[in-house]
Amino acid sequence: MSLAAYLPALGGGLLIGAAVVLLLLVNGRVAGVSGIFGRLLAGQQRASSLAFVLGLVLGPLLLSFWLQRQPALTVATAWPQLLLAGLLVGFGTRLGSGCTSGHGILGVARGSRRSLAATAVFLLVGLATATLVGVLP
Repeated sequence: MSLAAYLPALGGGLLIGAAVVLLLLVNGRVAGVSGIFGRLLAGQQRASSLAFVLGLVLGPLLLSFWLQRQPALTVATAWPQLLLAGLLVGFGTRLGSGCTSGHGILGVARGSRRSLAATAVFLLVGLATATLVGVLP
């Protein structure tokens, strides 16, 4: 595989990193999606939380409209399983005091021991789960 095949992922990673740093510098907030979404649901910091969540949803839609193509996406799981998975992720983010975006992107970059441990647990549990359900050999 050529280096050019990795450029979209590299560009996406750079944009995520820039957005996380910008949010921290401008608002003094960690870009933890679960925390931002939780504050939105609780009615706290409505304007900034709503802008962040809308950006997450509308950004890819606007990009696909601008590029005039849709990404190939197949969801082979039933809605009840997706809802259960979402609830379990939400429970896990509360249990772990944050999500992969807060811990894995900004926390690890800041050298937070708690974030390093949380990210290691996220990855190990993800690998174990993928192995158990047959996604990985």
